[in-house]
Amino acid sequence: MKIVVCIKQVPDTKGGVKFNPDGTLDRAAMMTIMNPDDKAGLEAALRLKDQYGAEVTVITMGLPKAEDVLREALAMGADKAVLVTDRVLGGADTWATSQTLAGAIRNLEYDLIITGRQAIDGDTAQVGPQISEHLNIPVISYAQDIKIEGNNVIVQRQYDDRYHVLKAQMPCLVTALGEMNEPRYMTPGGIFDACEAEITVWGRANLVDVEDSNLGLKGSPTQIAKASDKVRKGAGEVVTLDPTDAASYIVGKMKEKHII
Repeated sequence: MKIVVCIKQVPDTKGGVKFNPDGTLDRAAMMTIMNPDDKAGLEAALRLKDQYGAEVTVITMGLPKAEDVLREALAMGADKAVLVTDRVLGGADTWATSQTLAGAIRNLEYDLIITGRQAIDGDTAQVGPQISEHLNIPVISYAQDIKIEGNNVIVQRQYDDRYHVLKAQMPCLVTALGEMNEPRYMTPGGIFDACEAEITVWGRANLVDVEDSNLGLKGSPTQIAKASDKVRKGAGEVVTLDPTDAASYIVGKMKEKHII
């Protein structure tokens, strides 16, 4: 079985975020981590590898320094790594990003593709399902558990206070929840091997069946109108009332905002 895991290098928001003049993130100027949902998806793939002997390939689109998260994935136990990087791919929204990743994945053999549910720098949860649409394969989103049964993937899909059990024939794409598991640590031997490992680097010329009009900032149908590193809140309202009037006031405000 061959598994492809899409991972993303995202800003470490604890260190603050910075923006370019066009409103896009200045990724080169920020500390970065592996996106948490993607890391859970990688752990799910590695557990399938432990159980079935699967081959796990990680792939990311980003700046050359995104190689760091690929080496982290290799140190955790992934077998191969692919970095898709090219200036023409910069500034991509979810549509252009999914087109790029799908174009790269067409070069790979896969039975199962795993992505994170969403990235903490966008929170759209769109890229995974869009990749499946471009590749014309089924998708199961919001996975909290993944199992394999023959040529099928069995997924517990989170739904409100319960879950659905869904079955799909592979090849299939699954988007993983960050809370589905506890990702393993890198091992000392894994770190050593990852530092020596060769990472495949692809650019625009390696993308299969993708038009230039669907790539990068120019190929992105959505544009950022305004960006801010902090959401500023108003000063709020302060009232001084006796307990009875205070209770009535709070209930009135909750009704006004349709909370009750």
